[in-house]
Amino acid sequence: MTTRLGSSNEFCWMDLKTRDLAGTATFFSKTLGWRFEVDEKDWRKATKIAIDGHLIGGVSDLANPVYPPGTPAHIAYYLAVDNVDRRAEVATVNGARLVVPPFDAGDQGRMATLIDPVGAAFSLWQPRNFTGWQFPPHLAGAPHGMVLTCDQPEKARHFYEKTTGTPLNCADFIATRGPSASLPQWELAVDVEDLDSVVVRAHEHGHDLATWSERTGRRVVRLSSPEGLAFLVRCLESDSAVDQAVVAAWTNPADLCGHSTSQERTRKAIEHAYENSGRRN
Repeated sequence: MTTRLGSSNEFCWMDLKTRDLAGTATFFSKTLGWRFEVDEKDWRKATKIAIDGHLIGGVSDLANPVYPPGTPAHIAYYLAVDNVDRRAEVATVNGARLVVPPFDAGDQGRMATLIDPVGAAFSLWQPRNFTGWQFPPHLAGAPHGMVLTCDQPEKARHFYEKTTGTPLNCADFIATRGPSASLPQWELAVDVEDLDSVVVRAHEHGHDLATWSERTGRRVVRLSSPEGLAFLVRCLESDSAVDQAVVAAWTNPADLCGHSTSQERTRKAIEHAYENSGRRN
């Protein structure tokens, strides 16, 4: 059986945390073709994101009182595991910090949020009635792979293997370089059929919302919404989880990433919000 995003011990879901629901939906609908709709079958009437009828993410409104005032816009990523409580314990033994202890997310699953040993936030997800990503391979506009850029990629790789009990086959761990290196954070790679059109549509919203890198002959774009919700976007043409172009782009984060000082403020604010609330993602 082929291991893909959404499989057990791989990342399985994302949730966009935003203060501008309408603006976020408009931006990503126009640039990536994502469809944002309220899920009428969900008792919370949650907004879900789909591409060609396949669910790829959720959206949470940071104006909801469950989020502390001032929580910055960000994207939460969920790693599917067999037992959240046990895997959270293993993660902390191996150097992670527990931010939100395990809790039941209704009948959908059980989750916890942690900061890994290199400083990146992630959530563990134990599925019950909701398993997360399920879409055909090579679907344009869908999640393609995960990337963690940090100063100790092998340490990070080893940590996640210890936590889940197996390597993450759909993730890549990239070393940062130089003083402009970005802070550790997971980001999602999305494949599209026409990268130029994505950039043109992004520039209609602002010239700084799409940043190119053309190393190794493969073009990669870091697409960022006006609030700073960002994804790696590349052409749909490779079978690898994250190919050399992504790796090359991220070895020089100045090409694709924002200023580290701004990222540090955002990371600390998100971390503070999680630590001062009992239940967030």
